[in-house]
Amino acid sequence: MIYKITFSCDDADDFRRVFEADSEATFLELHQAILKSAGYPDDQMTSFFMCNSHWEKEQEVTLMEMGSSFEYDNMVMESTRLSDLMEDRGQRLIYIFDPMYERYFFGSLTDIMPGYCDGVTCVESRGAAPKQLQTEDAAEAARAKDAKDWGLDEDLFGDSQFDIDDLDADGFQDLSFDDGSMF
Repeated sequence: MIYKITFSCDDADDFRRVFEADSEATFLELHQAILKSAGYPDDQMTSFFMCNSHWEKEQEVTLMEMGSSFEYDNMVMESTRLSDLMEDRGQRLIYIFDPMYERYFFGSLTDIMPGYCDGVTCVESRGAAPKQLQTEDAAEAARAKDAKDWGLDEDLFGDSQFDIDDLDADGFQDLSFDDGSMF
């Protein structure tokens, strides 16, 4: 079978990559095709997560052998075939391309066609990929933009107005751990 898998990204509205993959290709082959299509180096601990219909992470497929989860088996890209986890149109997955800030490409199995193809090929490439690694400054700017978009006040919890001298020291003088009176 030939899978058509489409990826998009919240960080770049015009970004879209469509891949055709043989169902027996591995997640490692898909990973390498994604990196090549986005122009990213292969130097990050990326991973895939299979997702439910609400984009909640389920089974992880890691680049390297990692510790096991209580809920899911440890699966490695090199030995996990696409057909092991993907079988239905609409199946969702995410590809973490920036592990430090958990930035994703959102993917969907958009079509299943009879036939065979060799490995994984990018058949459509629209828009520039977002920068792979986000800096702290860019992350802070994104958080500020999200707060503004949601109408949140920057001083939501009054953090900037907190003054340690405002605490009533008298209320704490009866606490003593020396005499064992607390327990």
